[in-house]
Amino acid sequence: MDRDIILASASPRRRELLDQIGLVFNVIPSSVEEKELPGETPEEHVVRLSLEKALEVAGRDNSPARWIIGSDTIVLCDNQILGKPKDAQHATMMLKQLSGREHRVLSGFAVIDRDSGQQRAEAVSTRVRFRQLTDDEIARYIATGEPTDKAGAYAIQGLGVCFVAEIEGSYTNVVGLPLCRLTLALKELGVPLPI
Repeated sequence: MDRDIILASASPRRRELLDQIGLVFNVIPSSVEEKELPGETPEEHVVRLSLEKALEVAGRDNSPARWIIGSDTIVLCDNQILGKPKDAQHATMMLKQLSGREHRVLSGFAVIDRDSGQQRAEAVSTRVRFRQLTDDEIARYIATGEPTDKAGAYAIQGLGVCFVAEIEGSYTNVVGLPLCRLTLALKELGVPLPI
C-alpha cells in the first residue's frame, strides 16, 4: 500500500495538510485549467474542478496509484469568485473588497478509487471575517509575496492570519483541504489511514 495515493495538486499547503495526518502519497499536479463555467454555482465550480483534476491525473499512464485526490479552493465575496490574483494590483483590489467584511471560503475535493471506479466529491464552506485593513497594511502584505498564488489573495496559515477577526467552520478548509470531510471520504473508499 506504500504510496498508493496521489495528490493531484502542486499546492504546498495541501501537501503539508496530508503530511500532518500521516498520509503517505505522491504528488502529480494536474494540468486542468481553472476556469468558470456559465451558470454553475460556486459549490458546483469547486467540485467540478476537483473531479476534473483527479480524473485528468488518473487518466495518465504514469499514475499507477489506486486513489487520486483532487481539490480546488475559492474565496466568495459579494457572490463573486475571488481566485488567485493576476498581479499586485488585482491582489490589492481583492484585499480591499474583503476588508472589514465576511466572506466564504469554499474548498472542493474529489477522491477517485481506480480499482472500484467509485468516487467521492463534495464542497465544504467556511465563513471568515476580516478586520478593517489600512491601505498601508495591504501594501506591506502584498510586498511579502504571500498573496501571489492564494485564492482571495491571502493565506490564513501565514501572515494573512493577522487580518482574520473570526472564522466559523473548518480551518483546514481555508488552508485548502477540509481534512475532516476528506478523511471520512477516504475511509469510505478503503484508504488505510493512520487514525
